Amino acid sequence: MLTVHHLNNSRSQRVLWLLEELELPYEIVHYQRDPQTMLAPASLRAIHPLGKSPVVTTDDGLTLAESGAIIEAIIERYGSGRLAPAAGSPEALRYRYWLHFAEGTAMSPLLLKLVFDRIETAKMPFFAKPIAKAIAAKTKSAFINPNIASHLNYMEAELGKSEWFAGDAFTGADIQMSFVVEAAQARGGLDAKRPKLMAYLERIHSRPAYKRALERGGPYELLN
Repeated sequence: MLTVHHLNNSRSQRVLWLLEELELPYEIVHYQRDPQTMLAPASLRAIHPLGKSPVVTTDDGLTLAESGAIIEAIIERYGSGRLAPAAGSPEALRYRYWLHFAEGTAMSPLLLKLVFDRIETAKMPFFAKPIAKAIAAKTKSAFINPNIASHLNYMEAELGKSEWFAGDAFTGADIQMSFVVEAAQARGGLDAKRPKLMAYLERIHSRPAYKRALERGGPYELLN
């Protein structure tokens, strides 16, 4: 049986969703973030040296890490043709692209925005606060926010070509991209001005497997 080492409010939520879509049996080991640092607990290092989630262990002794690699490996091993386009098809190229785009391109400015938002509100000596806020605001306005907007505009346009990111069929690429789109809505300015992305969120959130994954995974604050 597969075991998901699941950190609250993290990328591992989409791995639970993948397993629910494939109707695979799995166990969950829950981990909680440090409320001050928001980092994963040190106990995760016993599973993988980097101490991050998601990590999946298999019954034959494999340890899988990195969301995209986990999704790709599980679909290849257990998917039986589900959730991935036919090899060699144009959709297969799009599928691979979006699997990598999610973390390789889209998440970087969203993570930077989270960091610089926290800098603006962090406790620090009174004389340093105006300087820190000014640097954070300038960095966001000059670099971070324009990059987020550019990525969102690109994703919006791509969803104008097909219902799902890799084509007309729902695939593992949509599971990988879900965290990006949810993070963009939570802190990246995604709203009704980009109706195709908002409709995409409605479609994924209405899937029964997505709802089952939420029930098993516990609170997921990106949806709040």
